[in-house]
Amino acid sequence: MSAVTQRLILTLAFVAVVLAALGISKCFAWDGYDDYTGYDVTIERGNLVRRGQEIEVYDWRTGRYHDVTVEDVTSRWGGRQVEIEVYDWQTNDYRTWTFRK
Repeated sequence: MSAVTQRLILTLAFVAVVLAALGISKCFAWDGYDDYTGYDVTIERGNLVRRGQEIEVYDWRTGRYHDVTVEDVTSRWGGRQVEIEVYDWQTNDYRTWTFRK
């Protein structure tokens, strides 16, 4: 087997592993914290976290699920931390949540 063929196989294997890992990560909840209250929040799987989308979250402070609208998503430190600004329809407040990978 030539060096080019070996390199192609390794590259394809790496891409397959990365795609599999991304698919698996979408199966789990995403846990973070509310920068203002300091309490944890959980975004359950199946929520599309994109600007303008409405998502359902579990607020550990209130012990309830509720809906918020994603206002902004900011990735920091090479993607190791994500800040999500949301509009909370129940409290009529803007909130910022931080999630770490």
